[in-house]
Amino acid sequence: MVKSSDKPEKEAETPGQATNPKGSPATPAAGGPQRVHVKIDDSKVLAAYANFCRVTGTPEELIIDFGLNPQPFGIPDEPIPVTHRIITNFYTAKRMLHALQLTIQRHEATFGVLETDVQKRVRPGVMGGQQQPPAGK
Repeated sequence: MVKSSDKPEKEAETPGQATNPKGSPATPAAGGPQRVHVKIDDSKVLAAYANFCRVTGTPEELIIDFGLNPQPFGIPDEPIPVTHRIITNFYTAKRMLHALQLTIQRHEATFGVLETDVQKRVRPGVMGGQQQPPAGK
């Protein structure tokens, strides 16, 4: 049971079937997918930052571990502490994949392509502590 709080509940929009004000499914329009409004109570949420992710699983479940890698370049000297683990089924994982893909596409359309290879993002000479003069001087 969700405990009410002073904070108003938020609504999350999820692709899928729409609901009418009474909460029962609405008749989908012929124009395309509708949005579902789900009430969310995030008054007890714990947020954490992660720059490391490991995905494993079984035939029935997907296990996603999150942690903080203090040495993002090369192979870490110490074990990476995993602080959060999400275990979900493959149906939910596929819906999450779709939502993440749409979010990344919108971000890249606005701000440019995200380069995931760290070595391609680092300027030459900066990692070795040597500053090279700008080109053309």
